[in-house]
Amino acid sequence: MDWTRLRAIPRLAWITFGLLVLGGAALFRTGVSAQDETPAAPPPPAVTVAHPLAEIVPRWDEYTGRFVPVQRVEVRPRVSGAVEKIHFTDGQIVKAGDLLFTIDQRPYQIAVDSARAEVVRMQAQTAMLSKDAARGESLVGGGTITRRDMDQRRGGSDSARAQLLGAEASLRNAELNLEWTQVRAPISGRVSDRRIDVGNLVQGGVTLLTTIVSLDPIHFEFDVSESDFLHYARSGAARHKSDKTPAFVRLADEIDWKRMGSVDFLDNQLNARSGTIRARAILENKDFFLTPGAFGRVRINGGDLAALLIPDAAIASDQTNKIVMIVTPDHKVAAKPVALGPLHKGLRVVLSGLDAKDLVITAGLANPMVRPGATVAPTESVIAPLAN
Repeated sequence: MDWTRLRAIPRLAWITFGLLVLGGAALFRTGVSAQDETPAAPPPPAVTVAHPLAEIVPRWDEYTGRFVPVQRVEVRPRVSGAVEKIHFTDGQIVKAGDLLFTIDQRPYQIAVDSARAEVVRMQAQTAMLSKDAARGESLVGGGTITRRDMDQRRGGSDSARAQLLGAEASLRNAELNLEWTQVRAPISGRVSDRRIDVGNLVQGGVTLLTTIVSLDPIHFEFDVSESDFLHYARSGAARHKSDKTPAFVRLADEIDWKRMGSVDFLDNQLNARSGTIRARAILENKDFFLTPGAFGRVRINGGDLAALLIPDAAIASDQTNKIVMIVTPDHKVAAKPVALGPLHKGLRVVLSGLDAKDLVITAGLANPMVRPGATVAPTESVIAPLAN
C-alpha cells in the first residue's frame, strides 16, 4: 500500500466518507424497524343478537273502505203546486215526520170541501131511497104496487149506497192529497240543502226537493280479495246472519282501532274484473261524527297463525324492501328480506322470510361497520314481549 498517497488525501474527505457510512447504517436499521412495526387490525364490532320470539298471534286483515248511510232518501213531492214555505235549515238533523216543505194547500182544500159536500148529498139521497124501498115492502103485499116497481125501488136504494161509497172514497183521496201538501221527513238523519226555493212550482213525483241520509247506525263498505275470502270460508271465519264477525274501524287520522262493529253483509258473488267481493260492516254512530262518504280502514280477525316476533329496531329498509340482519355461525352478517305484519305485544310480526333458528341483530345496527359480509362479535340475548 502506498502510504504516501493515503497521507495525501485531505482530512475533510475522510470525514465525509465516515458520515456516509454511518447514514447508510442508520437508514438500514430504520427500514428493518418499519417492517417489524405493522399496525394491528381493529376488533370486530360488537352486536346484540337474539332468536325471534315464536308465538301464536291473531291474524288481522286490513282493508280500505268508506262509510255509507244505512238509508238514503230523495225527497220529492207527491202532489203538484207552488212551494209556500220551507221549515228546515240546510244540513239540519231531522227526525222522521218532521215538516220540511209546505205546498199551496188552497186548491186541495177546495177539493176536500167539494168531496165532503158530495158525500153529504149522497147520504141524503141514500136515506130517502132506503125509506122509499121500505115503504114499498108493505105496499107490495096489498097489491098497491107491482113487484116490478118494488124491484126498481130496491135497485135505486142499492145504487145510492154504492154512489155514497164512491163519494166517501173521493173524500179520502182529496184529504190524502191535502195531507201530502205538507212534505215530511220519511226517515231520521241529516237533511241536505234545499233544491227548490219558496214560490217555485213543483211536480208531484218528479221535482227533487232535498235528500236525507240516516246517520245512526252507519255502514262501512269494503272489498275483500278472493284469496282472503277463500281463507275465511275454509277456516270458518266467514259469518252469516246472526253469527257476525267483529270488525274494528279507524279513520284516516286515527291510530287506535276504537270503533267496533260487525260484518252484517257479504255479497253473493265476486267481481269478475277486480277479483274481490263486496262486504259491509255496521257500526253505532250515536254522536253523528261518522259521515257518509268518509274513508277509513277496517280490521277483521282471520283466525290465529304461528308467527315470529322481533323488535322494530331490528328492521332496516333496503329501498322498497324490509330486511333483517342476522349473524351466521361463522359470525358473518347476512341480510334477509322479510314480510311484516302488525304489532303484537309491542313486537313486530314477521310473516315470512325469517327462521326461528336465526340470530337476529337487535342492537348495534347503527354502526356503519355492521353490514352484510362483515365479521362481528355477537352477544346473545332474549327477546321479551311487552304488554299490550
